[in-house]
Amino acid sequence: MPRTDGRNPDQLRKIEYVLDVAPHAAGSVLIAFGNTRVICTACINEEVPRWMKVQNVKGGWLTAEYSMLPYSTLERKERESSRGKPDGRSTEIQRLIGRSLRAVVDLELLGARTLCVDCDVLQADGGTRTAAITGACIAVSIAFNRLLEKGKITRQPLEKKIAAVSVGILKGETLLDLCYTEDAAADVDSNIVLTEHGEFVEIQGSGEESTFTEAQLHSMLEYGRKGIKELVAIQDEAINSAMKPAEGNDLKKLADFFAKR
Repeated sequence: MPRTDGRNPDQLRKIEYVLDVAPHAAGSVLIAFGNTRVICTACINEEVPRWMKVQNVKGGWLTAEYSMLPYSTLERKERESSRGKPDGRSTEIQRLIGRSLRAVVDLELLGARTLCVDCDVLQADGGTRTAAITGACIAVSIAFNRLLEKGKITRQPLEKKIAAVSVGILKGETLLDLCYTEDAAADVDSNIVLTEHGEFVEIQGSGEESTFTEAQLHSMLEYGRKGIKELVAIQDEAINSAMKPAEGNDLKKLADFFAKR
């Protein structure tokens, strides 16, 4: 079955990134999975939540927030602040991002600090949560590396990189990294979060008015592993690039990124 953008069934969309798009954050990246674009930032607060102080919990904390900006979809999406609280979907996704990162971060090594991860969707074309997790890991790793450079911590708290990708079944065929039109029509929709070593962090999967077999589950996991291996290589490249002296004009980088879309 031909895909809407001509990709092979086991092929990721084009993955691109621009680093340090938020200068006041300790680490930041604009990551694109095809036409899905998410800004992921990591900010460090030199204190921990009150509940940690009350319970005398050692180390630090990591929390995440996720939001789709009003212009991220074809029809304007109301700001969550206008409603007074995040919607159920945003709450679910930000909890997924937070617990995925906490699974691979040694919070004691962070010290008495809170790492706040923000993922803001600029444009949504399917897979926003998987792009957010993959980009957030880049931002977090960069933030920790910069703490190390400043001597504020002595060891890298990020024990393993994580990445995430969507996999689905459409008309009986397994597809990797679904765009919106594929996702909307899929018989089965899943999101897979793995470490760089292939260990499972989380699997979300459901039949969309359909069922799926064990063989189809295995095929989705196989495609997911392949995609995440490729994403981790891109993460390595981004993290290493961030620790080198900056070159060129930051605004020009962003302008060039959007111009070629």
